[in-house]
Amino acid sequence: MSSSESDTEQPTKTPDQPEEDDDTASSNENDQGSEEVGSTFEDLGLVDVLCKSCERMGWKKPSRIQAEAIPVALEGRDVIGLAETGSGKTGAFALPVLQALLENPQRLFGLVLTPTRELAFQISEQFESLGKEIGVKCCVLVGGLQEVSQAVMLGKKPHIIIATPGRLVWHLENTKGFNLRALKYLVLDEADRILNMDFEIEVDKILSNLPKEGRRNMMFSATMTKKVAKLQRASLKNPAKVEVSSKYQTVDKLKQYYLFQPESHKELYLVHLINEMAGNSFIIFCSTCNGTLKLALMLRHLGFSAIPLNGQMSQDKRLGALNKFKARSRSILLATDVASRGLDIPHVDIVLNYDIPTHSKDYIHRVGRTARVGRAGKAITFVSQYDVELYQRIEQLIGKKLPKYDTQETLDKKFVADVQEAICEAKREIKELEEKKKDKKKRKRMGDMFEDSQNYVGIRDRMGGKKSKRGKRMK
Repeated sequence: MSSSESDTEQPTKTPDQPEEDDDTASSNENDQGSEEVGSTFEDLGLVDVLCKSCERMGWKKPSRIQAEAIPVALEGRDVIGLAETGSGKTGAFALPVLQALLENPQRLFGLVLTPTRELAFQISEQFESLGKEIGVKCCVLVGGLQEVSQAVMLGKKPHIIIATPGRLVWHLENTKGFNLRALKYLVLDEADRILNMDFEIEVDKILSNLPKEGRRNMMFSATMTKKVAKLQRASLKNPAKVEVSSKYQTVDKLKQYYLFQPESHKELYLVHLINEMAGNSFIIFCSTCNGTLKLALMLRHLGFSAIPLNGQMSQDKRLGALNKFKARSRSILLATDVASRGLDIPHVDIVLNYDIPTHSKDYIHRVGRTARVGRAGKAITFVSQYDVELYQRIEQLIGKKLPKYDTQETLDKKFVADVQEAICEAKREIKELEEKKKDKKKRKRMGDMFEDSQNYVGIRDRMGGKKSKRGKRMK
């Protein structure tokens, strides 16, 4: 569903339209890793056309957060939703917004604020899938894409806008004729992250441009912070607090471990674990953009299909990397915390915290990328001699001691030599990329210069008896 379509349409109930293809429906799972409840979506008060949309997407029963939040929202009250990651929060706010839109059709009806670009596109996909039969038009406003094309989409007056705070403020200040004075619904998804990323000034500007009367508000997050509580008091009227979990927790089907190793051996044990669990799909979290690039290059030299995702990449490159991983053409995604919030990729088997998160609450969101939609999953956190205090904070937050992951402690000498050579090759290529960056008249971000080629010659090709040519350098 594109916001570039004609703006003369209003959402109408057309249940006789053909159903969505299976492959589209399967890409919009309900994140229902948490318990489902006995009620149906119809019991919650949703109209038939939305119940059919849920059924088409494979949502058999509402999750706990949906069962508690949707009826309250349908009564017209403001809602604060707290639930663990992977619990179906997107459906909990999308369905009430769509039903309200059906009852009172209007352009520029709802606004969803989200902290990351990738999450914005994912939320848009769910709105469009749920609202396909009623003709919902959505528009995504995020950084990294051309403002002019976004302004054109806004000119067509979509029903729902999904935006990151900074880019929305830009359009409010610079796009002629665009305003949100008639807005009926405001949703803050991952509200704690929005405020922790220093978006307070932008959020204040956005709130000042919204109507104070006749606007409904919903805030959702897996974690509550003092800043979120402050925003709640400032912008919500008599809200209903829906709290599925009172403490920070992860889903039951997630097996969590720690692996203690010296800082200098982290790359060796990373490759060893990937070899040990070959055939699985991995997300590996790093603390820096450069770290994702270095490890991606290292793993590709060793013959693995790895691809980085970080904030230094352009939006097109980031979406391209994410789509390749979702399509399973790449089995390893090396990411910063831009991928830790809300992304729904059900086939992720293993999450590796290569760099331990400095904020213990981020651990909850990172490991929530696996064990989704009722599946099992595994998370392993690397702990070096410098990370003990941070790791203890994580255990204190989740309220339990994690077991040590049993793996081979002594590694083969040839294996060590191969990995060390791959590390050297990766560092050399990063140095070349930095030199190219300096030479370019139009400076590109280093993340964009990562070449994701199927024909990459790995180090394994150079370890045999024959003398083979050196791997292709990054272009």
